[in-house]
Amino acid sequence: MDVNQVLEGTLSPDATIRQNAELQLTQAAEADFSGYLTTLAQELANERAQSHIRTAAALALKNAFSAREHARLRQVQDRWLTQVDPNIKTQVKALALKTLSSNDSRAGHASAQFIASIAAIEIPRNIWPELMQTLVNNVGEGADHQKQASLTTIGFICDTDEAELRDSLAQHSNAILTAVVQGARKEETNDNVRNAAISALSDSLEFVRTNFENEGERNYIMQVICEATQATDNRIQQGAYGCLNRIMGLYYDKMRFYMEKALFGLTIQGMKSEEEDVAKLAVEFWCTVCEEEISIEDDNTQAQAEGSTELREYFNFARVATQEVVPVLLELLAKQDEDAADDEYNISRAAYQCLQLWAQTVGSAVVPPVLAFVEKNLRSEDWHFRDAAVSAFGAIMEGPEEKILDPLVKQALPVLIGMMDDQVIQVKDSAAYALGRICEASSESIDAQSHLSPLISALFTGLSSHPKMASSCCWALMNLADRFAGDPGCNENPLSAHFQASVTHLLQVTERHDADNQLRTAAYEVLNAFVTNAANDSVGFVATLSNVILERLEKTIQLQQQVVSVEDKLTLEEMQTSLTSVVMAIVQRLEAEIKPQGDRIMAILLQLLNSVGGKSSVPDTVFAAIGALANSLEEDFLKYMDAFVPYLYNALGNQEEPGLCAMAIGLVSDITRSLGEKVQPWCDAFMNYLLNNLRALSNQFKPAILQCFGDIAQAIGGHFETYLTVVAQVLQQAASIPMTEITYEMLDYVISLREGIMDAWDGAIVAMKSSGKTQQLVPYVQSIFELLHSVYTESSRTEALLRSSLGVVGDLADAFPHGEFAEFYRADWLTAMAREVRSNRDFQPRTQDTARWAREQIKRQIGGGAGQMA
Repeated sequence: MDVNQVLEGTLSPDATIRQNAELQLTQAAEADFSGYLTTLAQELANERAQSHIRTAAALALKNAFSAREHARLRQVQDRWLTQVDPNIKTQVKALALKTLSSNDSRAGHASAQFIASIAAIEIPRNIWPELMQTLVNNVGEGADHQKQASLTTIGFICDTDEAELRDSLAQHSNAILTAVVQGARKEETNDNVRNAAISALSDSLEFVRTNFENEGERNYIMQVICEATQATDNRIQQGAYGCLNRIMGLYYDKMRFYMEKALFGLTIQGMKSEEEDVAKLAVEFWCTVCEEEISIEDDNTQAQAEGSTELREYFNFARVATQEVVPVLLELLAKQDEDAADDEYNISRAAYQCLQLWAQTVGSAVVPPVLAFVEKNLRSEDWHFRDAAVSAFGAIMEGPEEKILDPLVKQALPVLIGMMDDQVIQVKDSAAYALGRICEASSESIDAQSHLSPLISALFTGLSSHPKMASSCCWALMNLADRFAGDPGCNENPLSAHFQASVTHLLQVTERHDADNQLRTAAYEVLNAFVTNAANDSVGFVATLSNVILERLEKTIQLQQQVVSVEDKLTLEEMQTSLTSVVMAIVQRLEAEIKPQGDRIMAILLQLLNSVGGKSSVPDTVFAAIGALANSLEEDFLKYMDAFVPYLYNALGNQEEPGLCAMAIGLVSDITRSLGEKVQPWCDAFMNYLLNNLRALSNQFKPAILQCFGDIAQAIGGHFETYLTVVAQVLQQAASIPMTEITYEMLDYVISLREGIMDAWDGAIVAMKSSGKTQQLVPYVQSIFELLHSVYTESSRTEALLRSSLGVVGDLADAFPHGEFAEFYRADWLTAMAREVRSNRDFQPRTQDTARWAREQIKRQIGGGAGQMA
């Protein structure tokens, strides 16, 4: 293999050449991994090689130890640990470290990435303990380019999500800080070195907690960062404000002194910087302050509710700074970029986000400065300030007290509706978005008699006037539909008078020749909201609407023959997804009244499933619509099963598309609940697929599968005996996962898993009781109570888990009414569990009712059984 030629090929713009080169590298690695690493490392360190070849060598080396999937990552890391001779490892690492001193800065930067990939393997295993000290020495004694490359290496090493590496890095905090602080000082004359040091410092902040606890070290770190905000190089300024953001998020409790002495002034100065990227980061510092203070208030409220006296320190930084910071944010709102794309993050949007958070943090205290700005600029001749005034008003809709906002909203609504006719599209769009914010957060201030008609009219006019306004107008209309839905099942609501005209308008918008995908999709989402919230007096029109939507959906199937490009395919699929979602909304609103349309709906949905290709988003929505149809038709859905189950089986077995597979699992639950015992002929296949998926799919799908077992059990009653043994084994195995020493993500999973376990047991208990087969449950009763006790003793318990647990307690007692397991029910913790849940006023009535019923069943068991009591 000519290594230069192959590495050159990996950079080729020609896909065929590039793929062939990558294949050669893969084959070389498989044939002789040690030789592969040695050859590439030598090329990386070769000062005579061209820069791009050295960079390509480093990238290939890094890729040898990288993988997106965790299991694959472990495999490639093990290959380094077990298959490479120690002498080769030493040689390869030495060549990579040598490259850090190269005059070729690109090669040094690329080598830093490779070194970080090896460090991720070796540092947690304490195999390369001298690495950090080597990098520190480079920063202290090396030439500028070596300092920069070494600092970049430290940054790459620290920028990790790997838990083992993160834990290990804390042990190297002194070495890391020595290097990065030395490089970040104002005495460092090379801006590239100082910038690399500030970036590395930002990446390492999480691992220097011990140092940050020391006041002297903390003062020095903060001094270096604050001085860096005054650097002449914008990159260093940005990095410094980025560090301050991270520090505020990590060490809020240590920030009072620094806020008073320096950070208030520095960040306001930064917000006023002419360099937009610096100003954005200074604004984001205050976003972080607000997010932390919102989080602390939430934590303290929860702690007080639980009777805890350990509260987090709260310094009211945002409230204290309101009079200084909010006026600056308001001025920044007026720095809009009229050419910015909708998703572009600029200083004006950063200021808007911060103002929203500020209102949520300080509540009504934000109103006076914002109101003064709005009153001053709402009629400004400069559209930038008109737009800023409208945006500012919308931004503070969440946070201030309702009694403060209500009169302001009532006064502002006619003005904002009028501004939907502004001559400048940006102002019109902001007015629509502000109206949407009002509909979402202050909807009680909208009066149906005086505001609704002009509001709907203005939003539909805006929707038709310009594509840029589509998303804002549609969002406002959806919030409006939710606001005026009335009580479930009401005969009429304030939308009724506008329902037919609104639906007609939306149908026209979706058919416009100039409608792009974004406008069409948004309009269909509004149509869904109107259908979902239709009162009984509009149901007839909903039924008529179904014909229009189904006709359009049929036409899209015919259009599939005309698709010639990827763009055509995406447009068509987006249209099919939108139309199918409207069908689903209609089915859910009409419920059993959809029956006359059932055959036609199902035929079209099956045609869609048959016609779309792989990796499409359409089947997900089709499955959701079929689930809604099954729920509405109940046993009448039976006639569609033979035609539909092949598609359902395919999705259940399609582990390459886990999203679709998850939809199919949920659909099995819907169908079994709808068909009841009539679903039995398909249950063998369902159970086989579900059990296979338990083994093959990732953790996130397992709770839903267990819940599905419970639904199948309740549906087929005593026939579930066939599956009870294997399901019980699965449930007992799942229950054995401990709640201790796990990450937050894992904790959420285990709680969800236990909810699924309880739902499955409850279904099995009800099934066996209804068929007189309760003796089949006897071998599992003890393990069920062991799980219940574990749920009770753990501090992390959700309302849903407690409700499903007490449902099992009650149903199990009901299944054995003669006190066969009374000794379990005499446990004090079980009574305490029912009492605590029943008396918790934060829980829903149905949870309290379940606890009350479980408590009665416990009393019966303790009293000697229902038979004796009778």
